[in-house]
Amino acid sequence: MNLRNLTIGNFAKEASVNVETIRFYQRKGLLPEPNKPYGSIRRYGLADVRRVRFVKSAQRLGFSLDEIAELLLLEDGTRCEEVSSLAERKLQDVREKLHDLQRMESVLASLVSSCHSNSGALTCPLIENLQT
Repeated sequence: MNLRNLTIGNFAKEASVNVETIRFYQRKGLLPEPNKPYGSIRRYGLADVRRVRFVKSAQRLGFSLDEIAELLLLEDGTRCEEVSSLAERKLQDVREKLHDLQRMESVLASLVSSCHSNSGALTCPLIENLQT
């Protein structure tokens, strides 16, 4: 397949997204909309495919679309310190979420354990605990 002259459908397939994702990224300013020659259809290229793959990879790392837009503004490779700062903030967010998840896991494990050890009770310890 020629990656220099893709229709939106083929572009979506190459980037492993659907057409609506491409249109959404264009509305959000994450992906430029190519010119539409008179009487023809828009065409996309390899740079567009790479950009969508970048957005999807950044999303998998937990970056929001606004944060990804910031990263894209810094993509020339000369502003590594700014990119690093954004990544450090994201890393801190991830660590805080991990801490919260570990706390949640501990509380849920305790509640489940109290359910298992409280057979025959009139009220479920987990429900009772959540109500108070």
